[in-house]
Amino acid sequence: MLQKILLYTHILSAIISIGPFFVLIPVIEKLRTAQDPEQHAYIVTFKFAIQFAKHSGHLLVLSGVFLAIAASWPWTTSWIVMTVLILISSLFFLARAFSPKLRALGQPDQNRDKVINALRRSVWTYLVLLMAMLWFMVAKPVLW
Repeated sequence: MLQKILLYTHILSAIISIGPFFVLIPVIEKLRTAQDPEQHAYIVTFKFAIQFAKHSGHLLVLSGVFLAIAASWPWTTSWIVMTVLILISSLFFLARAFSPKLRALGQPDQNRDKVINALRRSVWTYLVLLMAMLWFMVAKPVLW
C-alpha cells in the first residue's frame, strides 16, 4: 500500500511540476504584444509558474527517492542514473534560463523580440529535458 501511495504521489508531482511549462507557451506569445501593466502581470504569472514547478519538483525528487528505496531498485540502475543526470542538468539550466530573461524584459533598452524568442527557446528546452526524464521513469530502459 505504501508503495502505491508513493507512486501516486510521484506521478502527481511529476504532472504538477511539468504542467506549468505548457501553460507558459501561450503566456510567451501574449508577452509579444503586452504593454507595461499587462506585461508585468504576465511576468508575475511566469515567475509564479516556475516557482510552483520548482517546489513540486522537490516533492517529485523526495517521492522518487522513497519509491526507489521501497521498490529496492539499485541506484546504479541505468534509468535511475540517467534520470538523475538529466535532473542535475535541468537544475543548472533552470537556474540560468528564466530569471535573466525576465529581468531583461523590464529594461527599455532590450530587444524585446530577441528576449521573448530566447525565453520561448528556454521553455521548450526545459520541456525537452523534463520529457526525457519522464521517458526514463516510465519506460525504464536497460542501458547497461
